[in-house]
Amino acid sequence: MDNMRRRFETISDYNAFNNNETFHPLVSVVDLSKASPRQGSKMYFGFYTIFLKEAKCGDLLYGCNTYDYQEGTLVFLSPGQVAGMNSNGETYQPKGYALVFSADLIHGTALGRHIQEYTFFGYQSNEALHLSERERRIILESFSKIEYELQHPVDKHSKRVIVSNIELFLNYCLRFYDRQFITRETAHKSILERFENLLNEYFQTDKSQNIGLPSVAYCAGELNLSPGYFGDLIKKETGKTAQEYIQAKIIDTAKEMVFDQNKSISQIAHKLGFKYPQHFIRLFKQQVGQSPNEYRMLNCPVPIINLPNLSTSRKGLAVI
Repeated sequence: MDNMRRRFETISDYNAFNNNETFHPLVSVVDLSKASPRQGSKMYFGFYTIFLKEAKCGDLLYGCNTYDYQEGTLVFLSPGQVAGMNSNGETYQPKGYALVFSADLIHGTALGRHIQEYTFFGYQSNEALHLSERERRIILESFSKIEYELQHPVDKHSKRVIVSNIELFLNYCLRFYDRQFITRETAHKSILERFENLLNEYFQTDKSQNIGLPSVAYCAGELNLSPGYFGDLIKKETGKTAQEYIQAKIIDTAKEMVFDQNKSISQIAHKLGFKYPQHFIRLFKQQVGQSPNEYRMLNCPVPIINLPNLSTSRKGLAVI
């Protein structure tokens, strides 16, 4: 990939770069086949960008299965991200489409209020959405509807219709990602198993004491996933957020440690990676319904000591 970085702050800049006409300053459906042949370079995008890659690269192999995803792949970028093509110095002809829209377009709309729910904008390129032929047709139809509206004379309905179509397109993408999580279930279960092993190893070594509590970002990095994709994957597989899953592992580990009455609650908190014992106590009580000390007193066996026979009137047992 060339070291040159192209910077696109506006929709019209990106349209001009790809030889496309600008019909609206805040949104465009870009036909990449109209672009002039070029070499690979890094590109900065100051707006939301979704690429539909049309290059046929063969079937996608996942586990023991082959999926019909050669017809297209969707890659999502949020404003401020950098992406590019590595052409190894060779000139290539871009193909496919790009839906680009500015954050200013959706401000004050329902989509603007909920855009953060489309977490795939934070996914890495290797976590792209691989489309079946049927799904690809739906995506192209969505692009066509948006493009039609862009070429329609502007009226009081224009913004609402355009934004509604973008929202419908993104909702289809949510559905297709759910399908992808299901079709890759075997591979994802392997990631879940690695996640569990990662947490076990984390608390069995000194990492918790040296690094602190394991974060979602740390676990995602260790598994070579983006935090967004990792979080969505864990939610789909377990019904819990990644943070909830980590907290459940912390509590399970803490319960085992509480049975060791030679360790104080402060020592347990430190071993788990808590900076302050009161934070551990608060989380434990929140999750278990009892403080660590209460849990220890109710669940740990209490030694019973027989007192010596002193006299007939003073016989008895004392519980300590």
